[in-house]
Amino acid sequence: MSVVLLILPDFLVIALGWLLLHRFGFDASFFRQAEKLVYFVLFPALLFHSITQAPMALNTATVLLAATVGVMLGGIALAWLGRLAVRPNPAAHAATAQCAFRFNSYLALALAASLGWPEAQSTMAVILGFAIPISNVGAVHALASRNGGHALAEMARNPFILATLAALAFNFLGIPVPHVAEVALSRLGACAIALGLLCVGATLSLQGGRQHAPLMAWMIAAKLVLLPLWTLALAWMMGLGAETRLVLLLFSAVPTSSAAHVLAARMGGDGRLVAVTMSLGTVLSAITLPIWLGLMR
Repeated sequence: MSVVLLILPDFLVIALGWLLLHRFGFDASFFRQAEKLVYFVLFPALLFHSITQAPMALNTATVLLAATVGVMLGGIALAWLGRLAVRPNPAAHAATAQCAFRFNSYLALALAASLGWPEAQSTMAVILGFAIPISNVGAVHALASRNGGHALAEMARNPFILATLAALAFNFLGIPVPHVAEVALSRLGACAIALGLLCVGATLSLQGGRQHAPLMAWMIAAKLVLLPLWTLALAWMMGLGAETRLVLLLFSAVPTSSAAHVLAARMGGDGRLVAVTMSLGTVLSAITLPIWLGLMR
């Protein structure tokens, strides 16, 4: 299958989300409530179900953990290098730093399911499980240190982190999930990706942020170009297998999470600037993702 056709269905769902809000009269409050449902219920259910469905040997989990930490630390380093590269306003940099290393989990899992490798989605779920706490530490720390927030309190309440830690505990301890609960989680998770992608489309905004153009350009280039390059180098140094390398590259190359601007606004940062940066990155990833995936297939 063409790589473009591989990613096209998910970007069509994102485009539909934009059209529903801007052309078909759906109210913005609908998408705010839908995003809350995805964030607090549906996606945690998907994460928990996907991770518990992928029993792992300890050495496999260790390798994935090491690779994920390496990718995330590379992204965080690129974000902070932006302070040297473009000399931005410190408050604007604190808000947008997360755009260099946070990732759209909905798109990552949706695309992983299309790779043609049976274990790709479960491997991606494990990578996301390891990466979510790290990304939240990086994003919350930058904003909290700038705006007086409490990073540990923010992370302790994060439903993605709680679902991930619970799922990893079930996985490594071999605790069985009751069949009824497993079916319920599966059905909730099945709703998460489509509704999540619709919400991504509804949050796209290209208005504003011109005075911070160099900063936005750096963060987008870091996320879509420099971080995948670092990931390829890291995968080569670690000697990862072809399938794992492909999933890890996909993880590094997806655009920033649409929740980034919500976090920035909630913690006193410039949410609109983050929304524009995230939106531009999402649009441009429709070009960069086929290139990266094409290199590996």
